[in-house]
Amino acid sequence: MAENTAAEAASTLNDERARRLADRAALYEAGQNPYPEHSSVTDHAADLLVRYEGLANEESAEETVTVGGRVVAKRGQGKIMFLVLRDPSADIQLFCRVNDVEEDSWATLKKLDLGDIIQASGVVTRTKRGELSVAPRQIKLLSKAVRPLPEKFHGLSDKETRYRQRYVDLIVNEDVRETFRKRSAIISTFRRFMEDDGYMEVETPILQSIQGGATAKPFITHFNALNQENYLRIATELHLKRLLVGGYERVFEIGRIFRNEGMDLTHNPEFTTMEAYRAYSDLEGMKELAEGVIKAAARAVGLEGAIEYQGQQIDLFSPWASRSMTEIVSDVLGREVTLDTPVEELFAACAERGIETKPEWTAGKLIAEIYDELGEDTIVNPTFVCDYPVEVSPLAKRNEEDPRLTHRFELVIAGHEYANAFSELNDPVDQAERFAAQMAEKAGGDDEAMEYDEDYVRALEYGMPPAGGIGIGIDRVVMLLTNSTSIRDVLLFPHMKPEKGSKSGAAAARAAEAGAAASPFLVSAKPTIDYSKVVVEPLFEDFVDFDTFAKSDFRAVKVKDCVAVPKSKKLLSFTLDDGSSTDRVILSGIHDYYEPEDLVGKTLIAITNLPPRKMMGIPSCGMIISAVHAEDVAEGEEPVERLNVLIVDDSIPAGAKLY
Repeated sequence: MAENTAAEAASTLNDERARRLADRAALYEAGQNPYPEHSSVTDHAADLLVRYEGLANEESAEETVTVGGRVVAKRGQGKIMFLVLRDPSADIQLFCRVNDVEEDSWATLKKLDLGDIIQASGVVTRTKRGELSVAPRQIKLLSKAVRPLPEKFHGLSDKETRYRQRYVDLIVNEDVRETFRKRSAIISTFRRFMEDDGYMEVETPILQSIQGGATAKPFITHFNALNQENYLRIATELHLKRLLVGGYERVFEIGRIFRNEGMDLTHNPEFTTMEAYRAYSDLEGMKELAEGVIKAAARAVGLEGAIEYQGQQIDLFSPWASRSMTEIVSDVLGREVTLDTPVEELFAACAERGIETKPEWTAGKLIAEIYDELGEDTIVNPTFVCDYPVEVSPLAKRNEEDPRLTHRFELVIAGHEYANAFSELNDPVDQAERFAAQMAEKAGGDDEAMEYDEDYVRALEYGMPPAGGIGIGIDRVVMLLTNSTSIRDVLLFPHMKPEKGSKSGAAAARAAEAGAAASPFLVSAKPTIDYSKVVVEPLFEDFVDFDTFAKSDFRAVKVKDCVAVPKSKKLLSFTLDDGSSTDRVILSGIHDYYEPEDLVGKTLIAITNLPPRKMMGIPSCGMIISAVHAEDVAEGEEPVERLNVLIVDDSIPAGAKLY
């Protein structure tokens, strides 16, 4: 049934598009340009609605106005037609009467489709029923829409389609347009707040030769002119602090950051931050800055007092609290924890709660890991989490009273980090030692560890004044202040996997360069796997008796929803229809291979009679079946594991049993 409905919808779309394309061609044949270069729009709907608010029913103004926008509704036949025109400011009705409209314009009017962009000139009037309208005399087609709006303009609800075709999302969903208006207002407020506080906005390189300023996995690209491998920046920090060495006192940058990591509700590999550095300031100065700028942004979008975020009431406008990390960890563990707590106790606490650790971790690293996994989620109201261990703060100044701690805070609201701030390290010897420690971690296999930045150490040797520094996640602030569930809801064009069957983009171009296809727009006939390099696990030599095998209940399951598990880089949580009346939840560690939205609506295979097993505190009731093999990539290197989840024909009903 679903397949038939989808096929019918596709057929309807194709028929409608073909008809509109024919109309476009007919306009050209008749000597009319459906995409003229010039327009003369002078008025906006919202301004007219305010200006003529006092106009009486059946009364018309004398002034001629010219509005432009998209036709989003059309009704009426014969001698009267009503259109709803949408411009960037509001919707307004066009009240069209055959005796008022010029003959050519009436002919244009009759042929208009929903989605067409037009210009209408006439007088403002109020209809008998009280609707303020423009009664046009002239109508001009500015852009013929050859693809119809979704569902005859009743909305666009599929999230993947909304993200992928944001232009359609913006056309049909007023709340989405409002979200991005608010995003613009928030960023403008950040910029004005900083400038009013004496900060100078600067720009630093996106292409960088050294991975630094944060612990994150970078994107790598090749700089042809210099024959050099470069990173897309993972932070703006080190360049901004060089400017403090150079004599500027207050600098900031609002810009894009790139981290080659996973995607979930609060993370996107490409995101926007504001980083700011102030000489002769410290951590307390950064607290004042964070609280001030975020409260100003909230007021700029009309918020005051307690706000609601995803069902939680957040006291945003009262003074913000400060708490130490060990205090929060002590609360979640139910006993006092300090840096002097024996590491054996901390390892045991992690093991009891399913937190992965490494044998070489120290007390500071273990406490930070417990906080990340358990403590952060307990915080609702804005809180500055302070006193970070030095092991997880390679750029922060040590605490004079306890050198194992640093002058650092993270601002946490509703269980998520919004800002990260330091009293900046300005001792070049200490900084060099910390860079060296990071390089040791990188040599041990940590892809996210920083590299040694010799030039930055050299800059510090010239002397940098004591300073406070902060980075604020703009996207998360926008999520908070617009009550948005996902970071993709506040990014105009979030990154998506290519559409199925796509023949364009970087991957296709690269394949063409490699000779896999004559053009990036042609499908290569070469297989995507070099089967000569495939390594499969040997078959089991032991037999299993049939009765034991028959007890495994393999079923076809439909993916109703799929989301990334918070705090996990690998786990996806599936909500499944298994043919019963109750949704089934299964967790699977396949996030390295699939994004959640790619699997929604698919039909998979699962074992459904395994006992529930808790993963990250969530009971997993079964196992998704995948096929795993390995591929040799280079001589002397370990084969790389590949995984393909078993996706079967959608015509197989949920609950169908495998034999």
